[in-house]
Amino acid sequence: MFHRVMLFIAAAFGVLYLGAGSAAAQTVTASLATGSASKGSSVKGSVLISLPEGLHVNSNTPISEYAIPTKVTLSGEGLKIGRIEYPKGTIKKFQFSSEELSVYEGEVVIPFTVKLAKDFRGKTFTLRAVVTYQACTDEVCYPPRDKELVMTASVK
Repeated sequence: MFHRVMLFIAAAFGVLYLGAGSAAAQTVTASLATGSASKGSSVKGSVLISLPEGLHVNSNTPISEYAIPTKVTLSGEGLKIGRIEYPKGTIKKFQFSSEELSVYEGEVVIPFTVKLAKDFRGKTFTLRAVVTYQACTDEVCYPPRDKELVMTASVK
């Protein structure tokens, strides 16, 4: 009996471990198109979400009111946040939902633009991005995550 209990615990731990590994398999990065900017100029950048096969995240407009949308929030002192251009999602049906969902799969690029203030003071600026997303397989969704990313560039 003891061996059966231990085998059950080991199997349950294995399922939890593998599931957690799948949820952590995606990467989220951000970058600016240039390493420097002039006061008053616009700077382009992008967030890249890389999802291995078998994982997806909800798009920015996931259709279902219960699905957590992928969202990029930008902030930075002396910066005016411009447009964030979310790509169109792919419409798919999954086992865990009775509704179709709009999702992102594979490599997802989310471009954005910020503008440096004309009266910016300092030699560098810092842009903070918080990416909110929820990774899912075809059968289950993992808890939502917030990934904080920091980008810097020099000011000319």
